[in-house]
Amino acid sequence: MPASYKENVFINCPFDADYKPIFDALVFVIHDAGFVAGCALEVSNAAQNRFDKILRIISECKYGIHDISRTELDPTNALPRFNMPPEPGIYLGCKWFGNKRQRTKSCLILDKEPYRYQKFISDIAGKDIYSHHNSPEQAIELIRNWLRTESKRVEIPGKTVIWKRYNTFQQELPAISQKFKIQIEELTLTDFTHLVIKWLKENAS
Repeated sequence: MPASYKENVFINCPFDADYKPIFDALVFVIHDAGFVAGCALEVSNAAQNRFDKILRIISECKYGIHDISRTELDPTNALPRFNMPPEPGIYLGCKWFGNKRQRTKSCLILDKEPYRYQKFISDIAGKDIYSHHNSPEQAIELIRNWLRTESKRVEIPGKTVIWKRYNTFQQELPAISQKFKIQIEELTLTDFTHLVIKWLKENAS
């Protein structure tokens, strides 16, 4: 993650195929707003365990997006996947107990429905939880508005402009991927982020 602490945005979310439309939208809006997206998928060093990766990335990010929408029971084990909820706890712990820089952290917690979180993680009551309703467009609006408010950056485009640019990017993505000799289904986070950054530079508003 080459950017500075004040530009880095940690994404804590599901990584499955059903969530991918929202994940791709999050990566795009973060970069279109002038920030840098980071998550555990960006590191493939087998010498470092996943939790250590997450701690390192969290320490490097002023901003954090935490989507706690994936709580369905696993059909095999009849248990929920709770990888996401611990990470906002770590993030808030850094803000509360950390050094001067860590105490500047800001986070956004997302769910797919309003107030649903009260049924499974009520300890975060009192925090503003925002609902994207499984809509990439709604997710883009929430992230854009949050980054604009927290960073005070007046140059961040409005949601309508970003959404239009995102749709154009998605339409052009097959041709862009072909140019780089990568099938869309083979794109890693690093690949996808590289293509987003390249496209944004070539299509600066």
